Amino acid sequence: MKVAVLDKNGKDTGRKADLSKDVFGIEPNNHAVYLDVKQYLANQRQGTHKSKERGEITGSTRKIKKQKGTGTARAGSIKSGVFKGGGRMFGPRPRNYSFKLNKNVKRLARKSALSMKANDKSIVVLEDFTLDGPKTKEFTAVLKNLGLENKKSLFVLGESNNNVYLSSRNLKGTEVVTNSELSTYKIMNANSLVLFEGSLEGIEENLSK
Repeated sequence: MKVAVLDKNGKDTGRKADLSKDVFGIEPNNHAVYLDVKQYLANQRQGTHKSKERGEITGSTRKIKKQKGTGTARAGSIKSGVFKGGGRMFGPRPRNYSFKLNKNVKRLARKSALSMKANDKSIVVLEDFTLDGPKTKEFTAVLKNLGLENKKSLFVLGESNNNVYLSSRNLKGTEVVTNSELSTYKIMNANSLVLFEGSLEGIEENLSK
């Protein structure tokens, strides 16, 4: 699959990048994508939620009324969840939401996500560039040249570039990652995927194992 390589001004450099069919041209597996995204979001959860149950409420332990003859349901404790101020019944407890996912499934999910973006023509291959310093204004100009100023975009670098990363950090709809940080969730969450030319080899190498 051939894709034109653009420069940071949004102009065609005249070169073509060859995207591997084994990574960008497979039949997408929707369930694998679902599982990988589900795991990513589950891992973001702290799981520290907690409510007090009847055994943790401060209050009297005396029986609040006699067992029989009141015409209402029997009740033994003011701390019961049926009374105002009582403990919560079946409330949340601290727990770990993470779950295991096979490496092959995760690899298939990323390939599927990349193939979906390729099918939608949402992948842009950008010539490698760097900035003299952290300058959001210059990065915003790059977005404008690529027609992405009003779209959620994910930039994938071949290697860490602090100036490019810091220049994008204040922009709400844009994220910059390296090819080793690429995840199915981030791919699917972006409207456009901008791959630096130097990231292609690393992406294909990581997903071809």
